[in-house]
Amino acid sequence: MPGFVRIAALAYGAILLSGGAMAQASGEFETAIVSTSQIGGSATIGGTVIPFKEVTISAQIPGAVTSMAGVEGQRVSEGDILVTVDDADIVAQRNAALAQVYQAQAMLQNAQMQYTRELYAPRQNSLSGFPGMGVPSMFDQFFTRGFSDAIGQGNSALERQADLFAQNSGVDQAQSGLMQAQAMVEALDVRLRDASLLAPFDGVIVQRMVEVGDTVQPGMPMMRFAYTDYLRIEADVPVRLAAGLGEGAIVEARLDIGGEPVEARVAQIFPIADPVRHTVKVKFDLPFGTAGGPGMYVEVTVPDLSVAVQTQAAVPTSALMWRGSLPSVFVLENGSPSLRVLRVGYPVGPDRVSVVSGLAGGETVILNPPATLVSGGD
Repeated sequence: MPGFVRIAALAYGAILLSGGAMAQASGEFETAIVSTSQIGGSATIGGTVIPFKEVTISAQIPGAVTSMAGVEGQRVSEGDILVTVDDADIVAQRNAALAQVYQAQAMLQNAQMQYTRELYAPRQNSLSGFPGMGVPSMFDQFFTRGFSDAIGQGNSALERQADLFAQNSGVDQAQSGLMQAQAMVEALDVRLRDASLLAPFDGVIVQRMVEVGDTVQPGMPMMRFAYTDYLRIEADVPVRLAAGLGEGAIVEARLDIGGEPVEARVAQIFPIADPVRHTVKVKFDLPFGTAGGPGMYVEVTVPDLSVAVQTQAAVPTSALMWRGSLPSVFVLENGSPSLRVLRVGYPVGPDRVSVVSGLAGGETVILNPPATLVSGGD
């Protein structure tokens, strides 16, 4: 009798389990549709993270470095001083040039005064300017000059014009001397400004190439300065793959840090390929706040137009079950769950994974299937 009760209880439990499974299969499951997408071939290429923009601060004047803004990683605002070079020699040259300016100004004033005197009191009319011909100067001025003009031996009007022209030329020469002296002062002012090199934009000191006390010459690099709030990827893309890229296209990239994929936008495609490596340099913009820094290795997935387009199915990750070595899902067929064994590929988005085989797309799968769920045909 007890054995009969035990068998009856087991049979009743089996009936409850079967009934529960059928009840769940009748519409109480959370389901999703297997999506499909058209994909082509792709290739992964290596690249390097670079700053959005970077400049090299070079010396403009010779001298010793007197100060630097900070060490590598120091943030500097636009217009702040990055490097200063000793300018004592240039200051001395400027003082000498200023003295030449003052001297040229004095010469110009004197030339203008001489011109004014010649204009209003010509020297040819001066009574003390002519020795005379053994007679008083007044007699020489009123008689001798008039007689000379009459017989064609002189021309007082022409002589006065020549005197005015000579004085005016003196004014022009004095003005040219003043302008030359002022230009020298302005050139030295530019060199003085070059002694203090300013940050062209908000950024970070990437590398210091000199130290305080070092002697530099014009053109010598002293510091690398970069804007790193936004980052870029620089990659050499084979020519056959570059044909599938266009400015503004979105591709997937994976940085060394974190390993999570990020979307990168094609920012610039160089117009000329490398004649030796047969690659095209391409720059990609990374989203603001992407973890990482300049110099890091990154992999970029670019489309390969040489591979035919294929249909790819994708299933939610919450529908996957691992009962053995291969994943599986429950598919609703005629209202009953049916177990399908799959081969999956790579993640597609944040919550789906591609399906290599087992699903064609369009099927209805059960999300978060309970452990007690069995296939309708079992």
